[in-house]
Amino acid sequence: MELKDKFGRKISYLRLAITDRCNLRCQYCMPAQGINIVDRKDLLSYKEMYRITRVLSELGVNKVRLTGGEPFVRKDFVSFLESLSFNDKLDEINITTNGALISKHIDRLEELKINSINLSMDSLQKEKFAKITRRDVFDNVYNTFEKLEQSKLKLKLNVVVQSGFNTDEIIDFIELSKNKDIAVRFIEEMPFNGKGQREMHEEWNFNNIYSFVEKHYKIIEKVSSKKSSTSVNYRIPNYQGTFGIIPAFTRSICGDCNRIRITATGLFKNCLFDGGVFNVRDFIRNGATDDELKELFINTVHHKPENGFVAEAARGNDVSESMSTIGG
Repeated sequence: MELKDKFGRKISYLRLAITDRCNLRCQYCMPAQGINIVDRKDLLSYKEMYRITRVLSELGVNKVRLTGGEPFVRKDFVSFLESLSFNDKLDEINITTNGALISKHIDRLEELKINSINLSMDSLQKEKFAKITRRDVFDNVYNTFEKLEQSKLKLKLNVVVQSGFNTDEIIDFIELSKNKDIAVRFIEEMPFNGKGQREMHEEWNFNNIYSFVEKHYKIIEKVSSKKSSTSVNYRIPNYQGTFGIIPAFTRSICGDCNRIRITATGLFKNCLFDGGVFNVRDFIRNGATDDELKELFINTVHHKPENGFVAEAARGNDVSESMSTIGG
């Protein structure tokens, strides 16, 4: 038994949100006052998360990305990582984090089966960073960046390109890859900013970002990536690291999608842009067996939409929730 959709795509990658809570208030992700966080009892327990991951891994899911909110906000997250590392069917466990809380855990993460860390850092300027995140944690996050770069963990630096905010830093970020073995990834800004809290004056989409970089460097080498990669990757000649662009909103990568997501409250999503298909938490709490879970996952994935545009249209184009609620 394996997870395949009706387009023949094999699903092997789970994005699992650990919590909807976050210690930052990034402008493009949630409103300044935060979001209505859910009751703790409504969140999936670690035991439930472990079981879901185990069942999915038996159906061929071999890569898990743990997101939030901010996963390290949730108590005992590192203990959960320890238990997840015992799942021999997982080839990769990756984490997306804002970096404000993890520096003391880096040594432990190296000992576990953690493959890579995606560090969200949208500015290299302290004042601008504070304006974007609405919190004064830049020094802490930059220190984490330097520690991760020296660690055994693969490091990807996620930069949401925000019109009128940080587009002047695109080259600065690429220059970080000159002497560091890191992957800088520029992400198109999404509409999921908590009821459209931010106006976007100009569109910094994939093509615009690439053209901007090309004008500066003249020679850019394409880097081969896995078919299902979320980013299109490049290297400046003789630079140690790489940079990539994630067409999160223009969605030119949907054709090879091998991903599903489960939110912190257990909502199963075939696509970032769908409204959620069913709640796996309720199914488990109503006594579902592992075989029943497998059957449900197989049937649900079969109906995965062809792309994000189809998924968005099916939900009536209502994409105003916070990215923190969806699972980063």
